[in-house]
Amino acid sequence: MAVSSDELEFLAAVHAALTRMLDTATHRVATGADVAGDRWTAERLGRMLKSHLKELREEPDAPPYFGALHLTDGERYRIGRRRVADAQGTPLVLDWRAPVSRAFHQARAADPQGVRARRRYGWSGSTLTGYEDETLAAGLPSLSRLVTEEIERPRVGPMRDIVATIQPDQDNLVRAGIGDTVCVQGAPGTGKTAVGLHRAAYLLYAHRRQLERAGVLVLGPSRVFLDYVSAVLPALGEVRVEQRTLAGLLPVPAVAIDSPEAALVKHDVRMAGVLERALWSHVNPPAEPLSVTDGSYRWRIPVPALTALLREVRAEKPRYGTGRERFRARIVALLQSQAERRGETPGYAWQQRMSRSAPVRELLDRAWPRVRPDALVAAFLSAPADPALSGAECAAIRWPRPRSARAARWTEADALLIDEVAGMIEAPPGYGHIIVDEAQDLSPMQCRAIARRSTHGSLTVLGDLAQGTTLWAPASWSPLLAHLGRPGTPVTPLTAGFRVPAAVLAIANQLLGPLGVDVPPARSVRSDGVVRFLPSGHLPAVVDEALAREGSVAVIAASVDGLSLPSSPRLTVLPAALAKGLEFDHVIVVEPADIVAAESRGLNRLYVVLTRAVSRLDVIHSRPLPPALRSRQAPQ
Repeated sequence: MAVSSDELEFLAAVHAALTRMLDTATHRVATGADVAGDRWTAERLGRMLKSHLKELREEPDAPPYFGALHLTDGERYRIGRRRVADAQGTPLVLDWRAPVSRAFHQARAADPQGVRARRRYGWSGSTLTGYEDETLAAGLPSLSRLVTEEIERPRVGPMRDIVATIQPDQDNLVRAGIGDTVCVQGAPGTGKTAVGLHRAAYLLYAHRRQLERAGVLVLGPSRVFLDYVSAVLPALGEVRVEQRTLAGLLPVPAVAIDSPEAALVKHDVRMAGVLERALWSHVNPPAEPLSVTDGSYRWRIPVPALTALLREVRAEKPRYGTGRERFRARIVALLQSQAERRGETPGYAWQQRMSRSAPVRELLDRAWPRVRPDALVAAFLSAPADPALSGAECAAIRWPRPRSARAARWTEADALLIDEVAGMIEAPPGYGHIIVDEAQDLSPMQCRAIARRSTHGSLTVLGDLAQGTTLWAPASWSPLLAHLGRPGTPVTPLTAGFRVPAAVLAIANQLLGPLGVDVPPARSVRSDGVVRFLPSGHLPAVVDEALAREGSVAVIAASVDGLSLPSSPRLTVLPAALAKGLEFDHVIVVEPADIVAAESRGLNRLYVVLTRAVSRLDVIHSRPLPPALRSRQAPQ
């Protein structure tokens, strides 16, 4: 529908309000330090004001609203990515996370939720190009024209938010409570990653005070993936979310690579018990009594009493570091009892002196010594031995020669082992909420590292079992959720593919049977899409043809070495191992058989690669196709 003069006038008022809000925020940043009462308040106020200014500056040319609600009581609200108010504070645009905004995504003829009609707006940049009215009483199409156009818009640059196109089942997940852990089994193109990021933005809106203290973390599988999704949260008005890989959370950097055999052992959950036994083997009953000089007195604690204290503390099952300090405190308490029986009145300074005295420190260092996590892991890997591990498994992880922690060349799995030991000694800092994407690839030990950081928070677990490409990827969600400390969490499937067209999903779904995973097949709401199978000599011509169209293009192969292709900012050439989580308008897959043969879960990797296409898919090959694809092969 053509844009009316009323809509253009309203848009001008919104732009004027945004300009005023930005000017006000800029002025407050410039003058905020002068109005604060003290240095601490000034610093805190300055951070808050600068954060608000940064939010307003994000995507200045983005559409200020995407929809409008017409309620049965006569009220009308525009819905956008952030709240916009006029000079008197009256809202012109409501934040999409506000309670009343939920009806925009949820209202339907069977459940109107007080909505008479809604309007969706079409934009080209920040220019309003039209709108489309949907009257609930008349029934609604499954997808409106503007929603379809937004979904099918060419993919260039980083991932976009989906706030204008969120569907009811996605919205239910986004608005789940802060205490709820959510697990989403999302088929390709169903928006599971976007759902997770939008949930982070929603929780920060609904529970800002709590989560600003505890923090929100987005865990992605790689820096490439995080770079791809990095623009979504700022576009939604949230710039205070930490986005990291799991490796970036671990205590040492990985500079070496394990053999597959060693990686399997180190990522196995049995290693938690192995390391626990190695750690607690350092604690032993005292062999000698404690004797402490205190002025003219000498206080003594016999071995049986010390042993009883140590066993008492061990029975309480504290963390190793907590237990050591608890043992120290109870030793001092026994010394204090002796002093009080002699008529002394020892206070805090006396307790500190006894606690730090050489005899007490020496006893602790013998009976409950300090342990460095990296030193313990280095010692274990230099000579691994434990009843839980076979001789072959010990041989797989044994270093060729003993090394100290300082000289070690750690792998990513070693970093997990060090983190496990560190968590047994002292609890790591936690987060109020963690979004875990591509979770199907997590090992038990990786899950434990995440669980340690979400003891008092909740999780959004996102993934697709069919895309599991690690050696330890599970066939169902139950074991993985148990390792994350959330057993029994219900799994919500998303099967409606909004990004991947039906022609592509028809090919990919043929692989689900051979993959043997517990997932429902994906279905596409789009009937478009083109899939072709072509001889290998066609690659240069197919790339040129793809670049002649609008949108992003990717050439994906088992290895990109030796591929000579034209240079274009719209062309990405990448190995199959790095394709996960990304999407492109036109994907050109080179030699599927090589992708399958390159790794033990090569068929899963091929499933990932095929489903990166959101418009066109070309499969270029000279070798025979994997059996699951042969029945779907198009005529040459």
